[in-house]
Amino acid sequence: MINTGNIERSVLHLDLDTFFVSVERLKNGRLTGKPVIIGGMSDRGVVASCSYEARKYGVSSAMPMKMARYMCPDAIVIRGDMELYSNYSNMVTGIIAERAPLYEKASVDEHYIDLTGMDRFYGCYKWSHELRQYIIKETGLPISIGLSINKTVSKIATGEAKPNGEIEVQKDVVLPFLDPLSIKKIPMIGQKTYHILRSMGIAKIYTLRNIPAEMLEKLMGKNGIEIWKKANGIDSTPVFSYSEQKSISTEHTFEKDTTDMARLNQLLVSMVEKIAFELRKQEKLTSCITVKIRYSNFDTHSLQKRMPYTSFDHVLADIAKELFARLYQRRMLIRLIGVRFSHMVRGVQQLDMFDDTPEKVNLYMAMDKLRKRFGRNAVRRASGVMTINEREEKALKQLENALKEQNMMEERLKRYWF
Repeated sequence: MINTGNIERSVLHLDLDTFFVSVERLKNGRLTGKPVIIGGMSDRGVVASCSYEARKYGVSSAMPMKMARYMCPDAIVIRGDMELYSNYSNMVTGIIAERAPLYEKASVDEHYIDLTGMDRFYGCYKWSHELRQYIIKETGLPISIGLSINKTVSKIATGEAKPNGEIEVQKDVVLPFLDPLSIKKIPMIGQKTYHILRSMGIAKIYTLRNIPAEMLEKLMGKNGIEIWKKANGIDSTPVFSYSEQKSISTEHTFEKDTTDMARLNQLLVSMVEKIAFELRKQEKLTSCITVKIRYSNFDTHSLQKRMPYTSFDHVLADIAKELFARLYQRRMLIRLIGVRFSHMVRGVQQLDMFDDTPEKVNLYMAMDKLRKRFGRNAVRRASGVMTINEREEKALKQLENALKEQNMMEERLKRYWF
């Protein structure tokens, strides 16, 4: 994060146009110019992404696939490949990382770059234009950019630059640029908020920004103030350095060192489940998981694996168990076990949109709702919890060990006194 004080900021927003569709078109040029829908193949699936040609028929992301097929019967439907999309996303991030002074990876297809102060050495717009052209040349992917005084205005500018365009909105034209646009263009305004504002007769940003901030605060609380600020082109949110993106981790130190493989795997699943819930609460995805173990002699080893962006614990738990199996080779007693998620970006889970099992998604939503209401231990995966028999067996072992230690102590006392 950078502290710019009162310096006039220059923030660049980059957004890969119809990202999933664009990647598929690189694989198959015959898809160019045709209506394309990415998502689950069955009627029970949902749309993850769609081309501009499909949007003309009213198709949109998160729409049920059955409805999308009905609205656009000629569409070419393709099951998504998150691993492929993750690779291209990382390719673009790599290009930005080599050139940008400070950048934030906001999602799999969005980046922010703080160019504040660069105008003194090299024009911000010229630099942004050349970066965009280089990304297009190196990856073949269309990308739109918006350059302005803060994150909100630059993101809205990118939306207006699409498809595959670029717009600069300088400080003195921010309000004239925002005023005629629909309130839908403001990043914080979702469907629910949009309907509330429309019911009040508010359609354009000009109308919204001229409403007293206090009125919006009474209506929507703190969010009302934030929406009012964004409508007025005010946003002090910094660009967070991608290297500063915090990881999420958890560790467990055993009271008594163990080699109980069943228990170790159960604990691993439970730990993954716990931090995956935190990941989803923060609306983030991870593309790297690390498992750490510490032996009884304090030797510490870790192993990590990159994977397609996800926040599903059933996916992450399998990878964690695989890493643990590869890592634990010495068959020594284990003192500590840990799990960490890193290389995180903002974004909702996309894998569900490529599956034909919406029940799985609904199950996650239901479990997370219960955890938020009753605490994160309210619902737990069976593989991460010991059964009653297992708990009884563990208790018996502990009792046996305690009795053995007591007998040994009695023998020592007898030898000492007699």
